[in-house]
Amino acid sequence: MAGNRGFMRLPLRSPAGGFKSFRPRPLSFLQQAAKRRRRFPLFPLRNRAKVYGRIGNLEVRLARSAADVKKAQRLRYEVFYREMNAVPDARTLIKKRDEDDYDLICDHLLVIDKTVERPAKRRPWPKRSKVVGTYRVLLQDVAEKNQGFYTQGEYDIGPLIARKRTKYYFVELGRSCVLKPYRNRRTVELLWQGLWTYVREHGVDVMLGCASFPGTDPKEHALALSFLHHFSRAPEDWLVSAHPALKVDMNMMPKDQVNAKEAMKVMPPLIKGYLRVGAYIGDGAVVDKQFGTTDVLVILPVEAIDTRYFSHFGAPDEVLPHAHRRGRQRQGSPVS
Repeated sequence: MAGNRGFMRLPLRSPAGGFKSFRPRPLSFLQQAAKRRRRFPLFPLRNRAKVYGRIGNLEVRLARSAADVKKAQRLRYEVFYREMNAVPDARTLIKKRDEDDYDLICDHLLVIDKTVERPAKRRPWPKRSKVVGTYRVLLQDVAEKNQGFYTQGEYDIGPLIARKRTKYYFVELGRSCVLKPYRNRRTVELLWQGLWTYVREHGVDVMLGCASFPGTDPKEHALALSFLHHFSRAPEDWLVSAHPALKVDMNMMPKDQVNAKEAMKVMPPLIKGYLRVGAYIGDGAVVDKQFGTTDVLVILPVEAIDTRYFSHFGAPDEVLPHAHRRGRQRQGSPVS
């Protein structure tokens, strides 16, 4: 009938040969939950659609959803557990993802290869993209509202943050990795471009976090660790030590026996990159048996960065329009 906007039942043939009226089937609990998740993500992400840079087919941006974070976790599993020496527990082995509680409170910086996007199985879902590089970043005020910085498990960073909190705002860097075929200058520069834009956007003054040597025998890296101890050790005002129960002395060779050129040749690329921009190294190494690495603490105040890099990535005082300093005026207990 003209003008009837009600629901009209359509006659369908039943298996018995007769006709029956069609009624829409109610959504199952899982279907309803999936529908809600599309409208309301599993956890809030502070920045949506933040693209920080592009080079060719590669793009660097923040994770926008729980699905993005899972892609980063799968990449981390591929690099840390399959390629390197990390030892998975049963849950990690089943899920094939490197994950922990910090993933829920961190921002995740992603490098994405746009050329491998493909339509998802179900429309109208968005296209899937391939994450080929990632950094996990944790702002100081977010850490203090939750369980603190991840780095505190290996290094006693609390006193440093307590001393500097009135003038300096910290961010923790971690879980950095790049898929093997993409480990080249272009990908690394794009990842750093995204990280530096994030730092400027949030008014960060100090970056810190652990960087790793492969393997759990520090003696295999005696030359490089001794170089870091003698030539890159943080000044006293910035010095942080590993917890005594975990600390491995990096002073394995006398200073006059350390060949700086040879030491840099065997230095892991990520640590070498930090040193080139002006980073300090904490006191003592820590063996991480789960990940099969020997860790050192990297401390990088923005004010210590070599200014020649600013011409490429932008100076820190070129504050972005939406940049803001979070938690700078907050007073309270240091990160524990």
